[in-house]
Amino acid sequence: MITDATERVPPKEKWRATLRRGRSIDNRQLKKDLTGISKFLSLVLRHKPEAIGLTLDEFGWAKIDELLACSEQNGRFISRELLNQVVSINDKQRFAISEDLKRIRASQGHSLPVDLGLKPILPPDVLYHGTAHRFLDSILEHGILKRNREYVHLSPDAATASKVGSRHGPPVIIRIRAGEMHGQGAEFYRSENGVWLTEFVPISYGSIVGFAVVGVSPVFLISIAAVSSKGMGNRQFSPPRKGFSVI
Repeated sequence: MITDATERVPPKEKWRATLRRGRSIDNRQLKKDLTGISKFLSLVLRHKPEAIGLTLDEFGWAKIDELLACSEQNGRFISRELLNQVVSINDKQRFAISEDLKRIRASQGHSLPVDLGLKPILPPDVLYHGTAHRFLDSILEHGILKRNREYVHLSPDAATASKVGSRHGPPVIIRIRAGEMHGQGAEFYRSENGVWLTEFVPISYGSIVGFAVVGVSPVFLISIAAVSSKGMGNRQFSPPRKGFSVI
């Protein structure tokens, strides 16, 4: 027994009726869908192309037709239009499409050995690394490691580093004296989407560690003079409470 008259209306007719009433399609759902596709692309273009039977060339490129076909065969339909949208609106430009519009690759962040064709260049005097508060002890002991990636990722400013770090928890920002590192022989690269890359950052070059004050603009840093190549000893720090300010 049908108790609700709307149950008689097919889903497509409900959608059309919604449009006729002047209501817009839920943009939040579209954003969620695009985010899901972006994460999926990060997985197969950076780490596990074999998960869907995809092949990358030595430079990290995948044929777009093959990517879409492999994705659909594995239960994830992605139209060319949606793919283009994910690439174009991604705020970090994580993906690049070739000039002939036939291939796609991740701009950086690979755990697979790929040749992105990057050349060493002169870095700015200062770069920033955003990470989560829970990783700070390891960084103070071992420096900033690339771990399962090809490079350590660095940001050109504190605000960007804060966004990167906040993906993993309360963010911590480390100010890197990149110019000094370069002067001592470290090589730096810059990806197509503006991320700075290097092999390793000794903590002795991380002269300032700060907590980003979430929701406050500009991002403030707390200078911790105790940070050195020997770490902070037994000093403990917690993320600031909401509304915290630095004078």
